[in-house]
This record gives sequence, structure tokens and C-alpha cells, in this order.
Amino acid sequence: MKELFAIAEQIAAKLIANKQTIAVAESSTGGLISASLLSVAGASAYFLGGGVIYTRDARRVLMDIPDDAMRGIRSASEPYAQLLARQIREHVSTDWGLSETGATGPTGNRYGDAAGHSCMAVAGPQQQVITLETGSHDRQANMQAFAKAALELLLRNLSR
Repeated sequence: MKELFAIAEQIAAKLIANKQTIAVAESSTGGLISASLLSVAGASAYFLGGGVIYTRDARRVLMDIPDDAMRGIRSASEPYAQLLARQIREHVSTDWGLSETGATGPTGNRYGDAAGHSCMAVAGPQQQVITLETGSHDRQANMQAFAKAALELLLRNLSR
């Protein structure tokens, strides 16, 4: 966790310096991304909210993404990560949206992705989506790896 907090401190400094805000929609990280960003004193200056969007019902209710908007898109994919990042940014009215969706393990998901698969996206002045494949079945290690990769993705885009 200390590694996540160190990255979050760098993110916080950039967001505060630029007077920017962020919201997070995460899934298989279970709140680790948000917890990391909130671990920095003064987080209320930049963190406006977020949620763990772990199920279809959560997507519909918390993100206001109807089933129709999901046509041709499946969970744990780059297009879905992009949709989540854009939607959380718009929904919460922030400068940045960050999302993560994946399969932590110990088994893969029902879409055919192996354990250790995650897609992350950032939406804001910069847009980027990436996929991470850890090759690990270790659920907790994958959660940490996914959160770290998402935070690093955000930090890279804040630095552009």
C-alpha cells in the first residue's frame, strides 16, 4: 500500500497545483484506487468521488449507463474502461475521470479473460486506455498491481 500512497502523493500535488479534480470508477481494485487518492491529506481539494462498479446493477444505478449503451461493449475491455472514465468524469463534473475493470482471480471472468487481466482508462484533457496482463492468479496481488497501474496511468497523463 505504501507504494500506492507514494504515487497518490505525486498525483495530489499535480492536481492541486493545476486546481483540477478527479472522480474514479473502479471494479476489480475494490476501492484501492480511491483509497490511495484519499490517503493524502487535503484530498478534498481534488477528489470529488467515485465508486466500486462491480456489477451490472451498479453500472446502471451508480453510473447511469443503461444496457443499451453497452451494445457491442463487454466488461473488462478497453471500450468499457473508456466509457466508465468518460461517464464518471461527466457524472461527477470533474476535470479527470479514471476507471479500472478486470479479472483479479483466482480464476478468469465469464468473458474469457484470464486472471490478472485489467483495462484502465483516463478521460480528461488527455485520453488514454491501457490493458495489463499480470499472468498471476493471486487476487490480492492483482488488485494491488491494477491499482498501481491505474495510478501510474493517471500520473503520466497529468504530466503531459
